[in-house]
Parts: sequence; structure tokens; C-alpha cells
Amino acid sequence: MIGKAEKTAAFIVETVAPIFNKNGYAATSISDITKATGLTKGAIYGNFKNKEELAIASFKFMVKSLMREIVKHMDQSDSPIEKLFLLSDFYRNYYLYTNKMGGCPILNIGVDANNQNTLLLQKVRSIIERIQDQLASIIEDGIELGEISTEVNAMYVAKRIDTMIQGAIFMAYTMDDDFYIKETMNQIDKMINTELRA
Repeated sequence: MIGKAEKTAAFIVETVAPIFNKNGYAATSISDITKATGLTKGAIYGNFKNKEELAIASFKFMVKSLMREIVKHMDQSDSPIEKLFLLSDFYRNYYLYTNKMGGCPILNIGVDANNQNTLLLQKVRSIIERIQDQLASIIEDGIELGEISTEVNAMYVAKRIDTMIQGAIFMAYTMDDDFYIKETMNQIDKMINTELRA
């Protein structure tokens, strides 16, 4: 059974995660946090050592929610190559999906934390590495099953796909136009068909 302290901490994280995601670490003040949660400064710091610890917990919460949705979408097929198509399919609607979260947490917090917060930046980097590792594993499974060409370097392709996705998200949010994401997903699908398929 979850205790009162855990429930309060979870409530704080869920409430302030979109605020950190939208405003960034430096621009989110303790008064923003108390106003959003309706809790006192003492109650916030009774659950979190400092603002940085809360920001990290909020980032992890946002990414976990996001990754859960991506995995659920990709689990519609057991085929590694189909999983790659399902990944691009998920990202086609990513702009609308993440708008209600205040934007893409990986991109937002990554850009915000760079040169500002080393610990938060390390968390973002480790999430990016984990995403690329999981993508490389799917590609390796595809090679083993004969769906993907043995000529393919799994990590190289994983990094390339992730770079294309993150670049498209940046452009979509900067230009307020999901064309960039949709067109990039078409390019990824084309790449899967022409460069990866065995």
C-alpha cells in the first residue's frame, strides 16, 4: 500500500512535470510549484531535497509516460521491421500528443539543461542512449530473423533514426508545423524499405 508521503510526492511530480517541461528548470520558480500544487514550500521540500531533485523526478515521470506509450504502440507487432514502422507511425502524431505535455520532454529538457544543469543533462543523455540501445536491439533482432540486411550496422542506424526524429521534433516545435515530423517519418519508412529490408 502506498503511504501518504509517497502519494504527496507523486502528486507533486505529476502536477509540476508539465510546468518544468514547458518553462525549463531555471524559469520554474518555487512559487510556480507551490501555486500549481497548492502546497507550502515546506511541504515541497519535505518531499524533495531541492528543486533539482524535483526537476529530475519530473523529467523521469514525463519520459516514463512517453516511453510507455511508444512501447505499447510498437508492441502491436512481434516483427522487428514492423516495430520500426510502428515507431514512425507513433511519431506521426507526436506533435499533437506532446503539445498537451508542454512539448517533447527529451528535447525541451535537453536544450534547457545544456550549459545550465549538468546533472539534469546527464539524465537526458542517459535516456537518449537507452532509446538508441533499444532501437539497435530491435534492428539486431531483425538481422537475426532475416528481416533486416546483415550489412546493416544496428547502432549506426539507431542513431541515424533517432537523430532524424529529434531534428524533426525541433523543427515542428520551432516552426509550429507538424509537416516536419510527418515528412521525416515518410523518409524513415523509405529508409526501412530501401536500406534495411533484407
